[in-house]
Amino acid sequence: MTPTRPIRLYGFALSGHSHRVALFLSLLGLPFETIEIDLTQGVQRTPEFLQRNAFGQVPVIEDGDVTLADSNAILVYLNERYAPDPARWLPRDPVGAARVQRWLSAAAGPLAGGPAAARVVQLFGRKADPAELIARSHNLLKVMETELAATGYLAGPAATLADIANYSYVAHAPEGRVSLDDYPRLRGWLARIEALPGFVPMPRSAIGLVAA
Repeated sequence: MTPTRPIRLYGFALSGHSHRVALFLSLLGLPFETIEIDLTQGVQRTPEFLQRNAFGQVPVIEDGDVTLADSNAILVYLNERYAPDPARWLPRDPVGAARVQRWLSAAAGPLAGGPAAARVVQLFGRKADPAELIARSHNLLKVMETELAATGYLAGPAATLADIANYSYVAHAPEGRVSLDDYPRLRGWLARIEALPGFVPMPRSAIGLVAA
């Protein structure tokens, strides 16, 4: 199934949450257009945007008469509506589904509070203790490194929504001064994601960019 017209993706180019949706859209080969929401200028807080997402966050998609926010929710929606084999990305067996959900929760918890937050401090000047965020980041990366010893991807032998949800902020962790040097399995995992047909990268930023 393909949409009758391109899906509209409201996002921010430097947002890993936006990128995970753009990545999955590309992996599925779905037509979409991106509408840039400049978070540094507060566009996400305008009345027009708040009608799309009352939380004032990107990404948001518009797919015909469906408007949907939250990156992980969007991944599930796109999979269930458009993936030729939805079980490929979100297993139907209880254990497989639970393993994916575990990593979706990690993406919304330790990943957002670790590598993503450390990156925001460096790129956008958010006030927070970078040392604490970097330490949190390594706690998560150590778990990933250990678990990747048993399987090629986070939730099993093939890429799933678990990997799509976690890829962007791990790949860009060095922008938050979180080194990946001690995690060879993790770097191998990143390379396997980047080798998937349809992969698209997220733009990289210079360390020290401070947004108003």
